[in-house]
Amino acid sequence: MAVEELRRWRAAHAEELLRLGVPWTAELHVVTQADDSRLQPQSLTHVVPDFLGGDVALHSLRHRHASHMLASNIHPKVVQKRLGHSSIAITMDLSHLMPNMQGEAAPAVDGVLRAAINKRADDVG
Repeated sequence: MAVEELRRWRAAHAEELLRLGVPWTAELHVVTQADDSRLQPQSLTHVVPDFLGGDVALHSLRHRHASHMLASNIHPKVVQKRLGHSSIAITMDLSHLMPNMQGEAAPAVDGVLRAAINKRADDVG
């Protein structure tokens, strides 16, 4: 969805540049300042709360993204790569954002133990 939206924006931006008589080049950026110059990363950090409303910080969106991926059982190595973390330990430190992990672990372990007991009973019987 994000890629499709960025492609739509890029096409609309190219049309606008054409209308203004500005040639499109590969050096143009997706997000720019009003004068079409490169947006500095800290500038984006400052406008996110205004854009989304409230006090949502850009970095908290990264944490939310990671939490949703981990909660959806996306492999932690995939999450690590998406976030650009140098080690899996950094990614897994985000697990504090998912308080229901312990609640999900107990029934899973219980199921494995019950299956082992049932198998043993079947093997003996």
